[in-house]
Amino acid sequence: MAKLMLLTLLGLGLALFRDHRASYQTRLNAFREVTPVELPNCNLVKGIETGSEDLEILPNGLAFISSGLKYPGIKSFAPDKPGKILLMDLNEEAPTVLELRVTGSNFDQSSFNPHGISTFTDEDNTVYLLVVNHPDSKSTVELFKFEEEEKSLLHLKTIRHKLLPKYVYISELLAHKIHVYEKHANWTLTPLKSLDFDTLVDNISVDPVTGDLWVGCHPNGMKIFFYDSENPPGSEVIRIQDILTEEPKVTLVYAENGTVLQGSTVASVYKGKLLVGTVFHKALYCEP
Repeated sequence: MAKLMLLTLLGLGLALFRDHRASYQTRLNAFREVTPVELPNCNLVKGIETGSEDLEILPNGLAFISSGLKYPGIKSFAPDKPGKILLMDLNEEAPTVLELRVTGSNFDQSSFNPHGISTFTDEDNTVYLLVVNHPDSKSTVELFKFEEEEKSLLHLKTIRHKLLPKYVYISELLAHKIHVYEKHANWTLTPLKSLDFDTLVDNISVDPVTGDLWVGCHPNGMKIFFYDSENPPGSEVIRIQDILTEEPKVTLVYAENGTVLQGSTVASVYKGKLLVGTVFHKALYCEP
């Protein structure tokens, strides 16, 4: 009897392990391969070698890019160097990146580990950056003032929250979903809908002109968390039009198996130009 119970428990344990492993592999799209979708006039951005995890483009064409993220379980090509915020002017004929100098007596540059970024423009056209920072494995949100003439960021303070737009879009990476919420005047949120995808959706950028969503995606998350230079993670960019309607249009704009661009996390557009960032690799710039 004891032997039978032991075998039964062992069988249940193996079944649970198998189910858990299958669920884990499904959430990571572990066996999915990339079918390439190419774009014309695309080039890797010179000066970005250690990631471009998030980016945001101002209406005037200036792009801010976070680079050098170090995060547990994620590959880093410069684990001992602090992160940085880069500036790129998409109005230039052959745009390049410039590292923004960070000023402020209370900011520790050596532990700067920027992740997500957002911008806010005040009524007097002053531009502020809100940067999710992970110093020493902690998490903070840092507020900077962009000083364009000096090409620098003045650190103002650490804050706990940021402004929300009328509609809030939240990506659920391992569930392959994007959730849409409406924000009310009292700051409460009402869920409107959820969209399902066959890819791991990461950062979302909203085109201020059209309202379209541009999303950097991971076709196979297993390759992100278990990096192999011989079989690197691919990249995908999707565009979602009319997301608030009953039938949003989803277009796979770019797809690549990792030969050119590894681990795309974000995509944003300016006057037909597309900028794609990655978690730890390079950045791609495409002109119309």
